[in-house]
Amino acid sequence: MPSYVITGASRGLGWKFLRQISSDLNNTVIGLVRRKSETEEKVKGEFHDRTNIHIVEADITDYAALIQAKAEVAAITGGGLDYLIANAGVVSRFDAYDPIGVLGQQPEAMEEDLTKCFKVNVISNIHLFNLFTPLILKGEMKKVIAISSGQAALNIIPQLGIEVAALYSISKAGLNTAVAKFSAQYAKEGVLYMSICPGMVETGHFADATEEQMDGL
Repeated sequence: MPSYVITGASRGLGWKFLRQISSDLNNTVIGLVRRKSETEEKVKGEFHDRTNIHIVEADITDYAALIQAKAEVAAITGGGLDYLIANAGVVSRFDAYDPIGVLGQQPEAMEEDLTKCFKVNVISNIHLFNLFTPLILKGEMKKVIAISSGQAALNIIPQLGIEVAALYSISKAGLNTAVAKFSAQYAKEGVLYMSICPGMVETGHFADATEEQMDGL
């Protein structure tokens, strides 16, 4: 049975991945979430007949929690892992509608927000990859997929004149570089590391935006 770990599986894209991949009962699907009980209730409500879904609690910014999650995943899968989908991340609200020059007018807030983006989107995923790669190496498919963003594409930003989401974009570019470095190390062992852009997805994140802000977005 192919095995999958999906981080940030409680809502948004992560929940959609969980729903679609678990529809094949031959797949063992493990969702890493911050609040296990809430997600388990949600799973019972929508997928009560899918015994192939497992929920493991771990905040990806908590290294000790990731170590424990790795042990739980190994116990479920028998020690290997076929697919790791690194979906969990943070989308900044601070940088959503203003260019970087405007953000710089609040230097402390800008630094705090960029630090948070880097902590979640880059550093935490590096820890995730380092901890879970030994399981991937024991799997059959050996694939690690990071959910990135077109906002981090250096050719698209100037081509389309995209001014907004600077801090989020910088962190996702950092994630892409980390993925490339893991690929450089592990490709020779048969592991595919890749970043993908899912496109513009409506997950309710900008539900409180004004009409003008939505036009800009």
